[in-house]
Amino acid sequence: MVCQMTDLLYTEKDLVTSLKDYIRAEENKLERVKRWADKLDLLTATATQDPEGFLGHPVNAFKLMKRLNTEWGDLESLVLSDTTDGFISNLTIQRQYFPTDEDQTGAAKALLRLQDTYRLDANTISVGNLPGKAHESVHMTVEDCYELGKIAYSEADYYHTELWMAQALKQLDEGEQSTFDKVTVLDYLSYAIYQQGEIERALGFTKRLLELDPEHQRAKGNSKYFEFQLEKQRKALEVETEKQKERGKRETSEKKKPKEKKPKEKNPKHQIPERTKYQMLCRGEGIRMTPRRQSRLFCRYYDNNHHPMYVLAPVKQQDEWDRPYIVRYLDIISDKETERVKQLAKPRLRRATVHDPQTGKLTTAHYRVSKSAWLTGYEDPMIEKINQRIEDLTGLEMDTAEELQVANYGVGGQYEPHFDFGRVRPFCTKLGTGNRIATWLFYMSDVAAGGATVFPDVGAAVWPQKGTAVFWYNLFASGEGDYSTRHAACPVLVGNKWVSNKWIHERGQEWRRPCGLSENE
Repeated sequence: MVCQMTDLLYTEKDLVTSLKDYIRAEENKLERVKRWADKLDLLTATATQDPEGFLGHPVNAFKLMKRLNTEWGDLESLVLSDTTDGFISNLTIQRQYFPTDEDQTGAAKALLRLQDTYRLDANTISVGNLPGKAHESVHMTVEDCYELGKIAYSEADYYHTELWMAQALKQLDEGEQSTFDKVTVLDYLSYAIYQQGEIERALGFTKRLLELDPEHQRAKGNSKYFEFQLEKQRKALEVETEKQKERGKRETSEKKKPKEKKPKEKNPKHQIPERTKYQMLCRGEGIRMTPRRQSRLFCRYYDNNHHPMYVLAPVKQQDEWDRPYIVRYLDIISDKETERVKQLAKPRLRRATVHDPQTGKLTTAHYRVSKSAWLTGYEDPMIEKINQRIEDLTGLEMDTAEELQVANYGVGGQYEPHFDFGRVRPFCTKLGTGNRIATWLFYMSDVAAGGATVFPDVGAAVWPQKGTAVFWYNLFASGEGDYSTRHAACPVLVGNKWVSNKWIHERGQEWRRPCGLSENE
């Protein structure tokens, strides 16, 4: 009996030890939750002081998506066994409003788009060293970099997979603590490099992986395969070298016939792809207007041929470009008006759509990333006042124009090169108001970096300036489309871009802008 009880004493001792382990685990868990709460308390306090400014930084927006979609779920799992039922139930209820995997992927793709357009290296983005307002607290962890690389990998985008897995590895090499080890990162990195055809580099990273984990089965197989491929390439190169030597010997032993000279192409022209021109202009590079053309651009006080509203108080107008003719109106919309427009638009903002050329229906597209809303003049006197101002200054009829469209471009928000006018007749005649003769575009916010309106065909770039508006004609006076007006909204790098535009149609302009006789008049 005593012997058995002695065993029970040891059993009880083991139970006490287990109990202490449980207590220590619970304390560690609570300490982790406390650190998380303190960190988020400080972060949200800073973020809510200027929400739009905070989310205007693409890294902040990506990390917000990642926290709500991934990290809060991890925290939920951590405290699920706790007695804090109120927190769990509240988190479960709020989860329906959280971003989805699709949202997190979208934010990641926006960062990759910014990286390409503005030629940013991964480290620059990771440390938050972007143009515009400084954000000292912005820093991407190894997990953030790994997540970006993994999303790129899932899209078979091995170029960006390499960039971000390399950045994750760099931060691990620098001593940053992470739940991901170097083996996992190296596995992705070597494969991404191999997929880009750089077998020797892929082999180098695979060997480094095997130094850390000699029993890694996939790496062992990859290492043998890479070595086999390199040997195959080496032998092929040797064979080609021998063939070239043989050809060289034959050419020296035979008389060479004079080669006929090919006629040179007249005016050879290297065509830069539109996307390259678009990205160059977004970075402030590319075509520059000649000094002679520049000298013909002016700024002036403008009253639209002595319009009664502007005779005593003309507006400030400046030329932005000559062909197509683009003008900017300064101080044309007040802060009070912009805030009212945004206030009316915010509840209605939806993902912006485009016309599908195949079906003619409205649909979302990857090349237009923004949210938009439409405001009618009868909803608010201020909208009617703004519409009237556009009519007074352009001299064009607004009754047949489309409603005021308000658009918000957030992280990586863009609209790739497009025409405002319709090139297919059914689209032009559908509303019975004709084609879009002109575009009026209000800038309702400044943008810290990026967000220009660019015209790739001619090399023009118009930068956002709060309180201003730009105007151009999409059609010649003959009614033919002006193809030089093809334009794009560059991705917002840092900041939050608000614009509103008015698309003005042909009908009602017959006496205001008479038709021209020449096609390109």
